[in-house]
Amino acid sequence: MAILDGPHAYSSALGAVGLMAGSFHFDPLTGKAEWSDGLFNLHGYERGEVVPSFELLMSHKHPEDRPRIRAILEEVFRDGGHFCIYHRIVDARQHIRRVMTAGVGRLNDEGIVSRLDGTTMDLTSTIHRETSQAARDAVAGAHATRGAINQARGILMGWLMINSDEAFQLLVSASSRANVKVAVLANQLIRLADSNEGPKAVEEFIRALRG
Repeated sequence: MAILDGPHAYSSALGAVGLMAGSFHFDPLTGKAEWSDGLFNLHGYERGEVVPSFELLMSHKHPEDRPRIRAILEEVFRDGGHFCIYHRIVDARQHIRRVMTAGVGRLNDEGIVSRLDGTTMDLTSTIHRETSQAARDAVAGAHATRGAINQARGILMGWLMINSDEAFQLLVSASSRANVKVAVLANQLIRLADSNEGPKAVEEFIRALRG
């Protein structure tokens, strides 16, 4: 397995650019470890600053994640096979990164794991992008819901000659009886008011709201 450091070796289909990533090899029989330049950078080092080792790699695992990672890798060292671990690392500058490490423990002719090959990719920017978008979507959804409810309240106020609080309470009560979200009822009322079904359809819907 070659050390991967090419510009296209690691990427995200979710739009994040400039992902930090790198590969590693470890021989559990001799203790010798090899890191790509990308892996040194991911952990906050330049090549030559530190001597790569399995223990150095483990020392950068987040303290809360380290016991589980050790348990998984102990199984790989014992039985070989593939592994994939989502976890956190703390780099040399104390930055916390969320990463995915995937690899394989390779058995020699005697059935002993003699090589561990793996790659680690920094997912921090991708996760930040996804959570930020989810937050924006949630805010937009909340604004849209609030706008629909306010519009429905206005329709009820004009139709029944009641105040805003009474209109809202009517929607809430109907929502509770029908086990339907207030926003759903509000949108139904708005669609009827904007449709060609006429005042009779709106009147019937409001009558149903009032129970």
